[in-house]
Amino acid sequence: MRIDKFLWCIRFYKTRSLATEACKKNHVKIDQVPLKPAKEVFGGERITIRENQINHLIEVLDIPQNRVGAKLLELYRRDLTPKTEFENQEALKYAQDYYRKKGTGRPTKKDRRDLEDFKDED
Repeated sequence: MRIDKFLWCIRFYKTRSLATEACKKNHVKIDQVPLKPAKEVFGGERITIRENQINHLIEVLDIPQNRVGAKLLELYRRDLTPKTEFENQEALKYAQDYYRKKGTGRPTKKDRRDLEDFKDED
């Protein structure tokens, strides 16, 4: 089965075209080798997928005939993603929200002065 169709069948991507785009952008790899969407996938392979700054690691257990329900996913794939990947995602989210909230506009004069004071301390 094609890799883009497999990722769609195991519900990793909502549409097959999204799975194809991810393959074209080199977000899908097997053994650190970027894949084309038409690459055949077989049981026992480990696929690395870069999604939302997380490197998901999936082991292929079996190849489904069609798109499977959410309850049957564990028959076809095993998620081997380390928990540290998700912890790094949480830390990154908090680091971005620490200083300025999204949509607050350009920095003010006070923000600039605080930044200059911080730089002068070093």
